[in-house]
Amino acid sequence: MDTWRRNQVAVTAASFVGFTGFTLVMPFLASYIQQLGVTDLGAVALWTGVTLGVTPAVVAICAPFWGRVGDRFGNKLLLQRSLASCVVVMGLMAYAAHPWQLFALRAVQGLAAGYGPLTISMAALSAPREQMARAIGMVQTAQRIGPAVGPVVGGVLAAAVGLRRAFLVSAIVYGVAFLMVTALYREPARAARRHEEAGRVTFGTVLAFESFLLLMLVIFGLQVVDRSFGPVLLLHAGQLGYGSGGAAVLVGFLFSVLAVSGAFGNQLAAALLNRGTTRAVIAGSVLVASAALGVFAVVRAVWLMAGAIAVFGAALGTAMTATFTAAGSVVPRHAHGVGFGFLSSASLIGSAVSPVLSGLLASYSIRVVFLSGAAMLAFVVLLVRRLMAERHLMLEAPPSGDEP
Repeated sequence: MDTWRRNQVAVTAASFVGFTGFTLVMPFLASYIQQLGVTDLGAVALWTGVTLGVTPAVVAICAPFWGRVGDRFGNKLLLQRSLASCVVVMGLMAYAAHPWQLFALRAVQGLAAGYGPLTISMAALSAPREQMARAIGMVQTAQRIGPAVGPVVGGVLAAAVGLRRAFLVSAIVYGVAFLMVTALYREPARAARRHEEAGRVTFGTVLAFESFLLLMLVIFGLQVVDRSFGPVLLLHAGQLGYGSGGAAVLVGFLFSVLAVSGAFGNQLAAALLNRGTTRAVIAGSVLVASAALGVFAVVRAVWLMAGAIAVFGAALGTAMTATFTAAGSVVPRHAHGVGFGFLSSASLIGSAVSPVLSGLLASYSIRVVFLSGAAMLAFVVLLVRRLMAERHLMLEAPPSGDEP
């Protein structure tokens, strides 16, 4: 097996296992906080929110700096460090006695975590230039499918062995991902550049690469819209006349459709980028996502809702993979860590902002959440069409003289 394919298997498997391990327990965090003695529902919601939110917030701040370290010394060590920190934190969370301890552990984890962005960067760096989109798409697919599997397995585990032991199982799962990376991944020769060469690329020069700031903004917008469903979809189903039981079933079904279609879109991006320019693929897929979201906002029939959300998920997945690929093509290979660190920060900030915006908009109207998301995507299309250069990814020369 080629080294890059071996590396692709390693980072894809690590992403799937790691994201599955996280969602084994985190969807049930509120129940665990109640077990620790918090009875007021408002306090439970507050502790749950801040505990879940603190890690991505810290990761968003640290990602570019850890990316700099990865560019100088290689990404494998950073990924091993990240997964090892997850093993330790999940294991310690099983023995927490107070909610503040969970919060503190998650905050500390943010300083070392961020394996999701790392695996995307490593997949892009390992793959030949013509395979970059496919490599990124595979990792993003694993990151979508893992969270769809984790809660199902986690629910069974929680019922069988209890939530505390479920945290220990999660730690073991992260340990498996750590061993996969250690055994399978081989650092590409050009990823471990000399300190002097990596030092020539500063944070400022990375941001100055062609269309890079625009691509960060696109990723931010896509994440804001993608994450807007979570807080309001159940409420939307209730407004359509479904009872609590029927609404839960419908929402679970729609989220499954969204996950599967998004994974399909991640794979579709590579084929489209082989045929068209990055600007055309990004603008076209975002435009389709905008139209599908607008349809979803106004239809009531289940089959129409499922169809609209499937088209939306596929288009958004395509746009996300195409955007990361376009960014990877303009960043020199010895600066991929810093570049993808900034992209990851944009993604994480979008994920953090989205629930707040959804909540504010939903206080006026649930449909406004979806319609405003469609409008935001339309604005992204306008920006891409006006500001992004028309380039065919596979015909571009590697930046800074790097080899494919």
